[in-house]
Amino acid sequence: MIEGTDVRIGNLVWYYDYNMTETVFRVEGILDGYIHNTLLPRNKLPFKDVHPIKLETDHLLDFNFLQEEGVHHNIYAYKYNRQDSIYVRDDGYSFQPVAYSAGSGFVAYGRPLAHVHQLQNLFYDITREDIFIE
Repeated sequence: MIEGTDVRIGNLVWYYDYNMTETVFRVEGILDGYIHNTLLPRNKLPFKDVHPIKLETDHLLDFNFLQEEGVHHNIYAYKYNRQDSIYVRDDGYSFQPVAYSAGSGFVAYGRPLAHVHQLQNLFYDITREDIFIE
């Protein structure tokens, strides 16, 4: 189950279809306790039937994050403009947003990310752009 306050339009989530297959879809709307998408049964599902996608390193690569080399091999970076990048550290059980500081190296900030929609929301908050897995 996903909370209504956690999800926003454009997020990727999943539900069990009629064949009990995990089916990923993009949120097209949120209204009155339902998540809307034109491909869903009756075009909507209640929040209790919608689930977050567990964030994996493959998702970061699909979003065009690049893995750092050497001692920082567990850091993934996405350069979103000429000067700035978003960095995420793979802690094994979750992904921690980090910022680079010249004096301290990579410094953690915010809450760890466990789901794809959390990464999408962080990315949108920083860049005002959406990222999707195609």
